[in-house]
Order: sequence, then structure tokens, then C-alpha cells
Amino acid sequence: ETEPLTSKKDASDCSKGEDCKENGLLVRNPKSALRLMEDGNKVHPSQGDKGEAAQISNGYSGVQSSAPCNAEQQLMELEDRETWSKKIDFLLSVIGYAVDLGNVWRFPYICYQNGGGAFLIPYTIMALFGGIPLFYLELALGQYHRNGCISIWRKICPIFKGIGFAICIIDLYVASYYNTIMAWAFYYLISSFTAELPWTSCTNPWNTGNCTNYFSKDNVSWSLHSISPAEEFYTRQVLQVHRSNGLDDLGGISWQLTLCLLLIFTIVYFSIWKGVKTSGKVVWVTATFPYIILFILLVRGATLPGAWRGVLYYLKPDWQKLLATEVWVDAAAQIFFSLGPGFGVLLAYSSYNKFHNNCYQDALVTSTVNCLTSFVSGFVIFTVLGYMAEMRNEDVSEVAKDTGPSLLFITYAEAIANMPASTFFAIIFFLMLLTLGLDSTFAGLEGVITGVLDEFPHIWGKRRELFVLGLTIVCFLGSLATLTFGGAYVVKLFEEYATGPAVLTVVFLEAVAVSWFYGITQFCNDVKEMLGSAPGWYWRVCWVAISPLFLLFVTCSFLSSPPELRLFDYDYPYWTTVVGYCIGTSSIIFIPIYMVYRLVITPGTLKERILKSITPETATEIPFGDIRMNAV
Repeated sequence: ETEPLTSKKDASDCSKGEDCKENGLLVRNPKSALRLMEDGNKVHPSQGDKGEAAQISNGYSGVQSSAPCNAEQQLMELEDRETWSKKIDFLLSVIGYAVDLGNVWRFPYICYQNGGGAFLIPYTIMALFGGIPLFYLELALGQYHRNGCISIWRKICPIFKGIGFAICIIDLYVASYYNTIMAWAFYYLISSFTAELPWTSCTNPWNTGNCTNYFSKDNVSWSLHSISPAEEFYTRQVLQVHRSNGLDDLGGISWQLTLCLLLIFTIVYFSIWKGVKTSGKVVWVTATFPYIILFILLVRGATLPGAWRGVLYYLKPDWQKLLATEVWVDAAAQIFFSLGPGFGVLLAYSSYNKFHNNCYQDALVTSTVNCLTSFVSGFVIFTVLGYMAEMRNEDVSEVAKDTGPSLLFITYAEAIANMPASTFFAIIFFLMLLTLGLDSTFAGLEGVITGVLDEFPHIWGKRRELFVLGLTIVCFLGSLATLTFGGAYVVKLFEEYATGPAVLTVVFLEAVAVSWFYGITQFCNDVKEMLGSAPGWYWRVCWVAISPLFLLFVTCSFLSSPPELRLFDYDYPYWTTVVGYCIGTSSIIFIPIYMVYRLVITPGTLKERILKSITPETATEIPFGDIRMNAV
């Protein structure tokens, strides 16, 4: 964006309802705009609205006070908002955020579990009517209002500002366990730099008598109690879960995983500490490298004996599954968590776009790339599972029993270990997992950073590096419970309860607030300001009715039948369900708390308080050629 023009003429009065130009600012309606005097030191509210806030010309909100601002704060607010260096930086960052570890392990598992090729029908329907419209909604909101997840609500519906605080808490929960999974991958990566991978034999100190290496040249029979060397390496050497009795006795902290996680957070800090101009360069590696590796692994997997068995199992349609409700719930949940609205990331990333950037096109491109990546990842995984079934002389369904991270760290790792050039493939595979996770971590933390910096610019506006340092330290300390010998149990608990229902609730309320309170007509007019054309009836119907119902459907399905957690041989006790719901509620509780707080501090009768609380406080500035104007 260009700098505001400075008018050489004196500011003139404007008649009511007409546009006027003052110091290069084109004010559409002077009622709620702050007039900046030429001396730059005084800010006078316009007539008729002295106490209302206004939008200063950098996208930061004005101070809600009739008192003059000091010169230092005014200069800070007048600074231009950072923007992406190139359009491709933004696209790669969004793709890197949306395409994460879940695309590699969660989609293939859910697909074959829910009818194989038949699952693609509910998945596509849920994407078209639920996932993509919500994805587009957040990109458009962030780009138009140019604010993070907290302060943006002043311009939409102030009473829902608690949504922004809830999003920040959810992001912190995710950072506390998601990066631990990357620490496991990093441990595997370091262990791969050997001539013989350590999970290929049963002669290591951590192996037990049940360890059975059916890939050995000797004739080995696979019994009911047999455990592969890859599973023992994962459970007894990396996680060391045998030294924990469960969630009530987590045991000590693994210093190896702690060092791995510390190095990961160090990389994260120096990638995001300067803002999107630095992270936008890092994602050129972290977002593109996984696709190179996926292609190499796909070609290698397709040439393995028995690969066709895995592909057939992956895609063979079971049409009867389409009649089951849980299949549609799984499809809705998968597309939602894959695209990732509700974490504040899309709001933050799009807020650094140029105002007239085509976010509609971006939404379609990035969501399509994400869905196709999930589909192709299924071939990468199942060609190898077919190979494993061929080697074990078992059915693919027996080999594919592992879910979640175990699918990658046990089944896939074991298959790689028994390929020619196993060390090379192991190194690039775990390096791919690291890069998949890193750009998702960049995005999650940027959602918090942008939200807080936009809400408190007078405190943190000039101290981004310090705030990011403090945030990464908090996330590292919050991850210590997941680094214990029973840390895998904590990761599973957080993954199921801390984010799922909480994020669904957040996005449901977000869709309701924008479509019903802010108004679908006003929102479509905003999009028209940016793109030149308003969204069609399809998008309007999705935002007003279908997408909220989609979210309500998934949320109610989850709450009506909470998952019964089991990991390895450990069945989670009943009290962990209560703890899980408490963790999930601890974030969304900020939404009703802020609503009550807002109504209490707002003067007037109850009706006046409600009306003021659902009316946007501040205007949103929009560029008009080489000058700027405030949209009221």
C-alpha cells in the first residue's frame, strides 16, 4: 500500500453525507472518523461522536477515549502494517499451515476405515458445503479488517471478542503437544544417520524376548505375542512408556526428547521473530520440500512387491458405509481440521495481504491443494502397507491396525528400514515430517502473536522479538508434561479433547456472529469492496445456514459419543474424560465471560447495552487508489 497523501490545502469542512479529503485521508462519513490535524500532535474527534473509536490509517484501531493521544503512541499507530513480500509467500504459508502431519496419517486411516473410495463422496460434499466456505470466510475477514483474532471483533461484533481469547488459549494447547510429535520425528532423524537403522534388529539393549524380526533371513514365525523391532524402538527407546504406569504416574522427563524439542523451538523462534517477511521466506523450504519427498516415496512405494494390495484396500469402495452416520461425521471432522479455520491463523496471515488481493482465488487454490495432498498421501502410505502385508503374509487390514503417529513411527518406519537404501529413505522421510510440522507451528504461533500485538500495540508493537521469545518459552514449559515417559498418553488426551470440540464451538460462533449479527449483506459488501464483485447465493447460503449446521452437527456428534481412548495396552480411566472436557472448556469459557463483562461495563439500560455490544465500535479503513478512506 502507498503512504497517505499529504494535502497542501487547508482542511475544509464537509457537508453531511459527502466525501471529504483531509491530509490525504478520504473520509466517507465523518461521523466516526478521527480528524488528524496537520501538526500531527492533536487528534480531535469529529462532531457528534466524541467518545467513539476510529480507525487510524495503518489498520490499527484508534484509542477509545476522547482524550488526546500522546505523540509517541500516535506515531506508533500510524505506522504501515507489514505485508507479505510476495503473493507466493502468503500462498506457501497457508498451504504449509493447512498441510500438516494429519494429512499423512489421519486422512489415509479415516479413508480406509470408512469405506475406502466411497468415503470420497461425503468428504467432497463436506468440503464444498462446510470446509471451503469457512476457509474463504476467514481469509476475507482477515484481509478486509486487517486485524488479528482478538481486535478484529471490535469491527464486527464486540460482544464476541471472547472468541479471540479462546483461540489464543487453544493455540497454546496445540503448541504444547504438537511440537512434541515433531521431537519424536527429530529423534528418529538423528537415529537414522547410521549404516544400519536401529529399529531393524532385536539385539539392542531395549529389546525384549518377544521381539521378532520377520524380515530376517532366518525362517521366523509371527506369533500372537510377537513385537516388531520398530515397535519396541518406538515404545521402549523413544517414548519409554514402559517406565510409566499411565496418566496417574507419568514418570520422569526424557532428556533426549527435551533436547530435541528445545532445538525445534529454537528453529521456530528464529523463523518467526521478525514477522511474516522472514517466515514467508522459510516456508519456501518447509512447504515445498514435503512435496518433493512425497513424490519420491510414491514412486518408491509403487515399485515395491505387494503395493497393489495396499492401493486396492485403500480405494475399494464399501457403499454400505455411506448409510452410517459416523462416516459423515468423520468426513466433516477431517475436512474441517485439515483446512484449519478457527485457530486464528487464516485471520492473521490474510491480514498482511494487500487490500485488493484475490482471497477468493486463494481460498480455492489452497483448499484444493490441501485435499489433493491428503489423497496422494494415502497412496504413499498404502503402497507401503501392501508391501508389509506381502512380507508378513498377512491381510492388509492386519498390518494397518496402527493409527495416528504409530502409523508413521512404527509401520512406515519398519517398511523403510527393510528397503534398499533404507538410510537415505529414512532420513528424507523424517525430514519431511519435520518440515510438515514446522510451518504449521509457525502458523499457530503467528495466530497468537498477531492477535496480541494488534490488541496491545502500545505495549508490544515495538517489542515483537521479546514477545515471541516469551511465547516460545511458555510453549516449551507447557510441553514438559508431554516429554515424560508417559508423555504419549498426555499427547493423545490433548489431541482428542483440548482442541476438537473447542475449535468447533469457536468457528460455529464465529460464523453466527459474522452472518447473523454483523450481517451477511454487510460482509458481502466488504468482499465486493476488495474483489469488485460480491459473493453469489451459494456462498451466502453456506455462510448463513449450511456451514453453521455443519459445525453444529459435528460438535453434537462428538459430545454425544466421546471417544474411548486407548494407547498401546493402556486403557484411559473414566476420570480422564472429565479432565479432557475440563481442558476443552477452559478455552471457550472466555467467550461467555467476556460477554458478561462487556454487558456490565457498557452504560445504559439492558437493551442499550446489548445494542451497543453488537454494534461495531470502529471503522475499517479501505484504500481508494493512492489514498485511504474509512468504511463505516
